[in-house]
Amino acid sequence: MSTTQSGAQSYAADSGAGGSADPRERAPGESPVAPLDFTPAPGAAPFTARVLAQTGAEVRAILRNGEQLLITLIIPVLLLVGFSTAPLVDVGGGSRVDFLTPGVLALAVMSTAFTGQAIATGFERRYGVLKRLGATPLTRAGLMSAKTLAVIAVEVLQVLVVCGVALALGWRPSGSPFAAALLLVLGTAAFSGLGLLMAGTLRAEATLAGANLVYLVMLGCGGVVFPLSRFPDGVEAVLSALPISALSEGLRQVLSGGGLSLAAVGVLAAWAVVSLGLAARTFRWE
Repeated sequence: MSTTQSGAQSYAADSGAGGSADPRERAPGESPVAPLDFTPAPGAAPFTARVLAQTGAEVRAILRNGEQLLITLIIPVLLLVGFSTAPLVDVGGGSRVDFLTPGVLALAVMSTAFTGQAIATGFERRYGVLKRLGATPLTRAGLMSAKTLAVIAVEVLQVLVVCGVALALGWRPSGSPFAAALLLVLGTAAFSGLGLLMAGTLRAEATLAGANLVYLVMLGCGGVVFPLSRFPDGVEAVLSALPISALSEGLRQVLSGGGLSLAAVGVLAAWAVVSLGLAARTFRWE
């Protein structure tokens, strides 16, 4: 008898004797085996994970963009090194680097929170990126949160780079770092509101031109590299009400060992409240 016939007879004998031919059948008293469930379970990731993922994408986009990198890091560092090492501007008494570093920090905050954010958001609105991202599980609130976190992350990098270069040039700050951080946060809020207000109401080309123009005006007239005291009294009073001037002078006072300027805090807080409020009311997603 062949092996195949022997196996068939054995299988038939087992079946006839009550053996189970189906392995899925359970013997009496045997515990049940839970079936595997391969049903898809689609769903969005947690809100925090979505925001952090978009934040990473925003930061990478900023650092990979040559124009934004030029505005956010290269120009501030070049201004700090150039005006600190060469007597191009009369800053009065004291060290040039001590005068310039707070102003360059203020310029760095403005370049990221206002100029870079306004231009990028304006073109994202023009090409429909904001509309599409706002319709995803990220939501509009998540998108704005991610943009805010990206601005803060880039500003942290800017502060580290600018302060590192300034320390190498002989800058020796004193004063409260918490007061300086408060001014930086208020400045970020004020400039972010202005950037979103411009990007959400103007065409992308107008935003590009306007943001760059404001950047140049603030650089020359905001107390960044030129002391406000060099301007006529009436002009100085007007320029002191600008957010870049309040941030520059406030940081300069704090980092030179003085106290927190309540006037600077008031100016920055007012700009932040007004600009963010207007941006929230007028921002168009498409």
